[in-house]
Amino acid sequence: MPAGARTPEELETLLEDAFVLQDPRALAQLFQAGAMLVAGGGLAEARGRRQIARVAAQLWNAERLYLADPRQILQVGDTALMVGGHAINVVRRDDGFWRYAISLLDLEKTTVTKQR
Repeated sequence: MPAGARTPEELETLLEDAFVLQDPRALAQLFQAGAMLVAGGGLAEARGRRQIARVAAQLWNAERLYLADPRQILQVGDTALMVGGHAINVVRRDDGFWRYAISLLDLEKTTVTKQR
């Protein structure tokens, strides 16, 4: 998985993929080094890639799922505001890749189907 995305829209897809695969390393690389993640649900805000990866693991343990649903993207130069059905994100482009700077997520509880 690349260290970032070529477009803000691609960044959303990569975040969803990292959630589905439950890959903390891939997820952390989608955020800037000093980024902030607020996921709610009683979890503390996370600052920096290490804390973000820890919060992601807690979200996966609680069966939380992120679904990319960007509805509006406002971009000025190397900064974009993305408003989606489950998130409000500020993203920035550095070193040629887009990464999250601030992410406010409203995550859904996954439905677990038991196999017979």
